[in-house]
Amino acid sequence: MRLILLGPPGAGKGTQADRLVEAFGITHLSTGKMLRDAAAEGTPEGLKAHEFMARGELVPDDMAVAIVAHRIEHPDCRNGFILDGFPRTVAQAEALERIMKEQGQGIDAVIEIKVDERMLLQRVETRVKEMTARGETLRADDNAESLSKRLIAYRAQTMPLSTYYATKGLLYAIDGMGSIDDVWAAITAVLPVPVPGKFGRRTRK
Repeated sequence: MRLILLGPPGAGKGTQADRLVEAFGITHLSTGKMLRDAAAEGTPEGLKAHEFMARGELVPDDMAVAIVAHRIEHPDCRNGFILDGFPRTVAQAEALERIMKEQGQGIDAVIEIKVDERMLLQRVETRVKEMTARGETLRADDNAESLSKRLIAYRAQTMPLSTYYATKGLLYAIDGMGSIDDVWAAITAVLPVPVPGKFGRRTRK
C-alpha cells in the first residue's frame, strides 16, 4: 500500500504514520527527516536544504523531488510506503505521479488530517515546552516565527493539493482534532484495504 499524508506542521502526521508502519509493515518516508539526515551528513544538497528549513521556508521542488525519487527506489519501499511531508505543491504531486508511472506504481490513498490552526499553535508550543523540560534538543524550526511562516506557506502552496487529489478520487479528509485513537480509527475506516490483526480489532468494533 502506498499512501500520502497531508496536513500542516504539528497536525500529528508522524504519530499516525508510525501506527500505519506497524500495522502494515510499510516504510515511513518523512521528507523532513530525509533532508535533516542529508544535512547531518554534510552533503551540499542537505546543507542547502537545512538553510531553507531553518528559515521556516519550503525546500525547492527540484531538490525535494530528487530526494524522494531516489528514496522510493530502495528495497524497503517495495511493499509500500507512506509519504509524510511530500508532495507539498501541485508541481511536486505531478512530478511524483510521473515517477510512479515510470515504476509501474500508483498512490492508493491520500489522507488529509485537518486541524484548527489556533489549536495547532497551542499544541506545538506545548510540545516545545515539554521537550525543553526534558532537556531534548529542539530543531532550528521549532519556534513560533518559523511555525507561522510554515503555516502561511502551507495554506498558499500545499492546500491546493486537496483539490488536485480530490479530482482523482484519492483524497480522504480526516478530523485531526480528536484523540490519537480517534484519528487513527477515522484513518483506518477509509483505507482501501482492511487493517490487519490486532489493529483492525482495536479500531473496528
